[in-house]
Amino acid sequence: MTQLTAIDLFSIKDKVVVITGASSGLGVSFAEAFSQAGADVAMGARRLDRLAQTASLVRANGRRALPVATDVADPDSCQALVDSTIDEFGQVDVLINNAGIGTAVPATKETPAQFREVIDINLNGCYWMAQACGRVMAPGSSIINISSVLGLTTAGLPQAAYAASKAGLIGMTRDLAQQWGRRKGIRVNALAPGFFASEMTDQYKPGYLESQKERIPLARTGDPLELAAAAVFLASPAAGYITGQTLPVDGGLTIT
Repeated sequence: MTQLTAIDLFSIKDKVVVITGASSGLGVSFAEAFSQAGADVAMGARRLDRLAQTASLVRANGRRALPVATDVADPDSCQALVDSTIDEFGQVDVLINNAGIGTAVPATKETPAQFREVIDINLNGCYWMAQACGRVMAPGSSIINISSVLGLTTAGLPQAAYAASKAGLIGMTRDLAQQWGRRKGIRVNALAPGFFASEMTDQYKPGYLESQKERIPLARTGDPLELAAAAVFLASPAAGYITGQTLPVDGGLTIT
């Protein structure tokens, strides 16, 4: 029997990964990275036409892709994504809980509907997806919740709903890790991205990102591939003794 080496532990070849919010931005980067690493990808988002483009990128890397129209705020829609994945691939090994929206509304002006929409997608949606995947995942599987540095610190914008949703996701990560580690053998971790190019950061006013770079020890914004690589690591056996943790990928922003 061949003994495994350290580099072997980084392999996710032939795993099945479910990625939400895969129609744009960081979700596309996750889909590309996991397919490049040898995984098949089921992807969910509300914009099915954009999902088709992501699926083409996955197939171009020689892996299978399954695009499914999904609204993570709807538990039944989340279950349908997982059911379709099982029907197509027979298993779910990794969940990347990436779907999310961002707002920047002053606290005294934010309406209940605006606040609830952010929580429904960013926090509740991650829970519904984790529930659906947790029911079918085998021991050794991994859930990675995409939180944010705004769940850990502030960045000068009025983002109470977004920050609350991302801080809540960190708490949910810890609790699911302690529930499912011993009982199901499922690891649950979170990534807390700093500033990366995405549809969300495209909405920032001119000059905002430049002003934030002064807080970042590495003095730059992140490359989406760097975040995707961190997700591949957490999904792999190389992270097999890591659970319940939140890993900032932020150029050092949260230490300032």
